[in-house]
Amino acid sequence: MGTFDPPSPALGREPTALDSLAEDYFDGCLARSPMLATYVGVPGSEDRLDDVGIAGLRESLRLARRTLRRLDALLSEGAGPVDAVDAVTEAALREELGLTCTRIERVLAGSDPVELNVLDCAVQSVRDVFDLMPTQTVEQWRSVLARLHAVPRALQQYTEALNYSAQQGAVAPRRQVRSTAAQCRDQADPRSSTYTTLVTHSGTTPEVLRPDLEAAVTKANAAYGMLADWLTTDLLPQAPDADAVGIERYAPRSHAFLGAEVDLAATYVWGQRELARITALMEQTADEIRPGASVKEAVAVLDASEQYQLHGTDQLRTWMQAKADEAIEALAGSHFDIPEPVRTIECMIAPSRTGIIYYTGPSEDLTRPGRMWWSVPPGVTTFTTWRELTTVYHEGVPGHHLQIGQTAVRTESLNRWRRLGSWTSGHGEGWALYAEWLMAELGYLDDPGMRLGLLDAQALRAARVVVDIGVHCEFEAPAEVGHGPWTYDKAWTLLRNHVNLDESTLRFELDRYLGCPGQAPSYKVGERFWLELREEVQRRDGDSFDLAAFHRRALDIGGVGLDVLRSAVLEQT
Repeated sequence: MGTFDPPSPALGREPTALDSLAEDYFDGCLARSPMLATYVGVPGSEDRLDDVGIAGLRESLRLARRTLRRLDALLSEGAGPVDAVDAVTEAALREELGLTCTRIERVLAGSDPVELNVLDCAVQSVRDVFDLMPTQTVEQWRSVLARLHAVPRALQQYTEALNYSAQQGAVAPRRQVRSTAAQCRDQADPRSSTYTTLVTHSGTTPEVLRPDLEAAVTKANAAYGMLADWLTTDLLPQAPDADAVGIERYAPRSHAFLGAEVDLAATYVWGQRELARITALMEQTADEIRPGASVKEAVAVLDASEQYQLHGTDQLRTWMQAKADEAIEALAGSHFDIPEPVRTIECMIAPSRTGIIYYTGPSEDLTRPGRMWWSVPPGVTTFTTWRELTTVYHEGVPGHHLQIGQTAVRTESLNRWRRLGSWTSGHGEGWALYAEWLMAELGYLDDPGMRLGLLDAQALRAARVVVDIGVHCEFEAPAEVGHGPWTYDKAWTLLRNHVNLDESTLRFELDRYLGCPGQAPSYKVGERFWLELREEVQRRDGDSFDLAAFHRRALDIGGVGLDVLRSAVLEQT
């Protein structure tokens, strides 16, 4: 990236050739992925699902290659970056396109299997996109109906893609096949199906469409049942036992999730040190909660305290909304420059029942505000605020809502791809963890119970670094679990020693790390980048350092990779 004088956001800027190219690429992504359009709030394709098969992968590869060729042609014609915004666009777009091409080429060549894991593959995306669909009018329900009708075909495409990989000898590990099949069976069961919940529990389901919706739900659920049977009967016997992918396959995945290359061996050692540091802080905090208490004893004290309990999803949603609104009120104008459209966030109970808590940004036209979603598992009726306040700060304010929302409204300076389509996990999840620590620094987690909740969440994120990198890169396990090669049992022991979650949730977490190499460490490693970047800017600015100005400069860049972020921020200072 070169050094350019940044434009004044107040004055705006004229769109450039690079802006046009990035927007053409984003339009191509939206055309290829109706589900992406739903997530970012671009209307017009709510009645369709993605092609999640091999043909869809090939189309994505063609789009990425075509855009790379156009990018190279622009530069050869002298139409390169004209300012700092353009410089970031070129660097971020080139990185995304290159990583996309590499990922898909490896799958098509049989070097990597089609993605199959418990966290992020077609099994979850075809299910979860329905959470975000509006259901207030008959026409909106017609879109839901059409998309439900598309589920069996999408899962058939996905089955064919998995079979394509298997024929080339590339199959996800046995543990992922088995666990993902179990997720499919849950979705096939009307008692736990998110589709059934959507149609039967919504207060807006039109009676004129109810028979058709119920019939479509039955067929969609059955398609998940068929996929579960195929995974178990056909794919599972071909799946390898080993969970580890090895450092050669792990390194490019880590780079893709971070937007940066890191020394994996050094990061593995750092993760162990960071886990030990957080564990010591947890022990100190436990003693504040009850003198002499261990961490697990302090957790039991907090769980039993009515002071930290919420009962029912109505109380949960009301509490989430109040805390998010309070954070916006407190931080706007002091530590953050929060644009007016971003001062609204909606806290929602999701129709799905997976246990996931997540954020979705505002729609492009801002008619749909940013939303924090809680997908409550069946039978869960009690929630503990000491655990979840830090989650509200992570998903809402000042976490993902300020990060994603602030970028989305920067129409005067950023193209549509930069505002709506550019996302890197290390940047996004790293910022959200940075936001949690920031709220502690500002005094919002001084209550010992709330602080233990923050530290417990941070211990999970540090343990992820150790387990994920250690297992997949086949580094030696730490002394705490007996040295030697990593095993599932050693990974489980380390998590149980440091993380206070129920067994089913923690088993899912471990399966997640084993099945999606490189994703989980991006949270903590990304946070480290953000903290180091702030420290570097503070050293350079000296007494003139302004925290709100740092946040504004950094967030205005958007969801680029960490190396691009660092260069862009430092060139502005």
